[in-house]
Amino acid sequence: MDRETLLDQLTEDILTYVMHGAFPEREFASAIKPDALDERFTEYELLLDLHFILSPDVIEFVEDLPQRVRNLQTDTESVTRTTRGTVDGKINWSATIKQRYTQNPGDRSVFVCDNRTEDYDTSENLVFKRLIAIIHETLREAEDYLKQDYAWVNDRWDTTLINHMRRIVEQNVHVRRIRDPKAYEPTDRMLNTATESRQPIYRDAAALLQQRRRLFNGDRDQLETLLAETAITPDDDETLLELFVLFRFIATLEDLHETNAQFETIKTDRQEIAQLTNDDGTEIAVYHDNSAHDRGLSFRSTPDGDQNGLSRTEKVHTTGFNIANNYFQDREFQTHTGRPDIIVLEITHPDGDQDYLITEVKNSTNTGTIRQGIKETLEYLAFLRQDDEFVYGDDAVTEDYFGDGWNGLLVIQDLAEETASLDEQYDNEIKILQASEAATALETVLEQFF
Repeated sequence: MDRETLLDQLTEDILTYVMHGAFPEREFASAIKPDALDERFTEYELLLDLHFILSPDVIEFVEDLPQRVRNLQTDTESVTRTTRGTVDGKINWSATIKQRYTQNPGDRSVFVCDNRTEDYDTSENLVFKRLIAIIHETLREAEDYLKQDYAWVNDRWDTTLINHMRRIVEQNVHVRRIRDPKAYEPTDRMLNTATESRQPIYRDAAALLQQRRRLFNGDRDQLETLLAETAITPDDDETLLELFVLFRFIATLEDLHETNAQFETIKTDRQEIAQLTNDDGTEIAVYHDNSAHDRGLSFRSTPDGDQNGLSRTEKVHTTGFNIANNYFQDREFQTHTGRPDIIVLEITHPDGDQDYLITEVKNSTNTGTIRQGIKETLEYLAFLRQDDEFVYGDDAVTEDYFGDGWNGLLVIQDLAEETASLDEQYDNEIKILQASEAATALETVLEQFF
């Protein structure tokens, strides 16, 4: 499945789940942010703003600011003041004589003066001030990364550009005289006024704010741009495939059980991403990465010296070799270590019995990487524990360390060569699906549990 197809489907999933408030935004944000960013950037809106200020249009806008900011426009208005003993501005003699006559005809210390003042709080300037405030605040949040050699920031925000931006916001006299926009500003009317301005600085500021608004509102084109172009790690297709598979699980479960998943957020006491309940009382919980730890699930191997643990380890290696040979014909393999991110399904039946489906994702067509994925999936199953007790093959008689053959799943990228179908893998300890098969074949896999 090529990158464009992945992005297209993932964008659709984001529109379906994330932007409508169903899927927890924090989980999605943590998935698309690079590891270098700290926990602040699991706040979805802050992460979107970081992507926003890295866009070429924003960079170009800031590069032009030092020249353009000199042309900020103001409204000029006349203010009339009555003073006694002093002259403040241009004397309005007609109004002065009238004022003296009505109050005290003999008092020549009274003057009426006209003053022309500049009003910086125009609609156009408030649009401009909101945009540069967003850029400035996001840069401040990312300050730790600006000081370090992170190419995804420094390739666009060099020291000179950052200093220009900070001086304009913090020191420019004209910018500082514009009041801070209120929470609801700029309004649509203000944006329209700026859009129709003769000054490019206002037209561009309005266009960028409207672009940001569409992004936050879940505009499809803006989301695709976010994922494909302005993403901090646009080459991380592994994450894109993981999210694609995760959403395919949720959509397939919803179709199978004709019900909508109930999504959990990071603020709740439960750690699963999604949960569904069948009419018969069966509960299905979906976890991603390490989110199942709080439910007593772990994948710890037995310490050295425990014969049971050693036999499991040996079983993993021999079984993995056999599965790989069954899937590929006459191929040599090389060991490759990948990122061990998984999707876990926990199925609780009405009688209290529990089943698990452990899924590893490898965005690769390399046979060595796939073989490593097979080994990792088998390890997850062999060392899967519930409250420190092995889930599979825990008595001395059986060696069913991997469940019944449907408890482990590896999803890989699409391969050009012929491989074993799902039916042909029936007797294998785990099953392997290619990315393009996930949308249809996942139903067959999940049906085994119900």
